[in-house]
Amino acid sequence: MTCKISLCLNDEIYSLDVDADWTLLKVIREELRLTGTKEGCGEGQCGSCTVLVDGKPVNSCLVLAVDVNGKSVMTIEGLARNGKLHPIQTAFIEKGAIQCGFCTPGMILTAKGLLDKQPSPTEEEIRLEIAGNLCRCTGYAKIIEAIKAAAPLMRGKAHD
Repeated sequence: MTCKISLCLNDEIYSLDVDADWTLLKVIREELRLTGTKEGCGEGQCGSCTVLVDGKPVNSCLVLAVDVNGKSVMTIEGLARNGKLHPIQTAFIEKGAIQCGFCTPGMILTAKGLLDKQPSPTEEEIRLEIAGNLCRCTGYAKIIEAIKAAAPLMRGKAHD
């Protein structure tokens, strides 16, 4: 069964026909050709496919595309503005929180979701928030440092 959906993806409106069983991840990667959102486990356990839906981090492999009809979705491709990296992206680079990069898009969007709702998180709050995002390379220390460093940058600047 095919359904017509409309969504705002990275500040652009898309209307498309999707099969009722397609995931948001499939639509993002295969239909809209945005490959920053990664498929890791396909079971909602690794966080590699994390995107923001109406500002909240979700595992796009677990969300049906029909469930985002009329909603706003942000992928890693939508985070930078006017050619300028988002403060979280800058902090990840400066703190060396990127190694292989596979988990990075999901980790950064999870961090954005956290910092948007809690502008001054404790280290424990950061750890709890990123607990659903697996990283096999970094040991998390630099990721936590990057999120801590991004917090005051986001408080001091108006940036989506």
